Amino acid sequence: MNFIAQILALLFSLSSLSSSSDACHNDKTLIRSSFSVDLIHRDSVFSPFYNSSLSRSQIIMKAARRSVSRIKHFRDRTGGGGNGAVITPNRGDYLMKMFMGTPLVELHAAADTGSDLVWVPCLPCGGCDPQNAFDPAKSSTFMVLTCDSQPCASLPRHSCGNSNQCRYFYKYGDQSFSTGDLATDTINFGNAVSSPSTVIGCGHDNQFEDNTGIAGLGGGPLSLISQLGDQIRHKFSYCLLPFSSNTNSKLKFGDEATTSSSPNNDDAIVSTPLFTKTPTTFYYVNLEGVTVGHKTVQTGQTGGNIVIDSGTTLTVLESGFYSELRDAVREAVGVEPVTNPPDPLDLCFRYESEMGEGLEFVLHFTNADMRLHSGNMFSIEDDLLCLLVIPSDSISILGNIAQINFQVAFDLAEQKVSFAPADCTAI
Repeated sequence: MNFIAQILALLFSLSSLSSSSDACHNDKTLIRSSFSVDLIHRDSVFSPFYNSSLSRSQIIMKAARRSVSRIKHFRDRTGGGGNGAVITPNRGDYLMKMFMGTPLVELHAAADTGSDLVWVPCLPCGGCDPQNAFDPAKSSTFMVLTCDSQPCASLPRHSCGNSNQCRYFYKYGDQSFSTGDLATDTINFGNAVSSPSTVIGCGHDNQFEDNTGIAGLGGGPLSLISQLGDQIRHKFSYCLLPFSSNTNSKLKFGDEATTSSSPNNDDAIVSTPLFTKTPTTFYYVNLEGVTVGHKTVQTGQTGGNIVIDSGTTLTVLESGFYSELRDAVREAVGVEPVTNPPDPLDLCFRYESEMGEGLEFVLHFTNADMRLHSGNMFSIEDDLLCLLVIPSDSISILGNIAQINFQVAFDLAEQKVSFAPADCTAI
């Protein structure tokens, strides 16, 4: 009997191991819960959109014009206009390489903290390059979701197809759009890091400029961050390099998404609370004021008044507060601005040697002072020194140039974001 009992116990053990293995394979569990990926600036030599004929000044201005399109998106999504179903244009500044399906297919998507859904152009498709589109028919793990599924209900706008499949529709601020099937498939981030059954949008009808999709990193339920959730401990961070860098920036998830101060500056890490608003996509913090040189301009607000965004180049401030900041900058620089700054910039000075280099900017967030270098706020465009801040009639946005050479770490479980000055080439 003892021998038979041992055999039965062994068989039960093997059965349990097999069931456990199957569960792990089918569960949405990352092979590793802490990992990083490259962020590729879309105008860098590593980008599929690289144009060697563009000068640094042209790259800055091209990115600045993308900011204007994104302002309209944020305004529409927060109630300033539109129908509430507008998402961030895929013309964001940073791309991430990812692999999708079984077998894996390499794709590029805009890494975007201002949107949620992960979507890619899919065959058959209108308005896309078939060479750069995903073919769901060739993926054994691709599955279309039904109209009564929970992910479908989480979309800002959807319809039901003839086979009860869930169809999404996202419209851009510039009237371009993407529509297609809501589905699930495996996403791989390289280095043996996979997320099975990730909810994605498979765009069959797309009208947009670039042949990429979007990797939504926002706070909504369908974002990549929300779907990875517990596996990455609700943490992610990035460290953005200057546009002229010859290497890629880093986007980190999980335990790797931490900030560290330099050896001689233990107090450099600062943290400020995140505020939840509708829509839950955007990461709001509260900006209490800005110091320019020796003058501080106060916002007088307390409830979360500025969005941290990786996809907007320029920093955007509500027009009333911007006007006060503009006056403070003019006073600190000490010369008259030019009368016709290049669009879309608003404040430029005729550049003289070392102008603006010693001017300090401090962003005063709730419980956190973020000290910027002049390069975070100024750019030299031909013979002009220009402020990389523009006014808005609605929302304020902390743009990505202001975040260059900072570790920006989001802890969504603790509802806070941290900033630490860094040499992002070493991160």
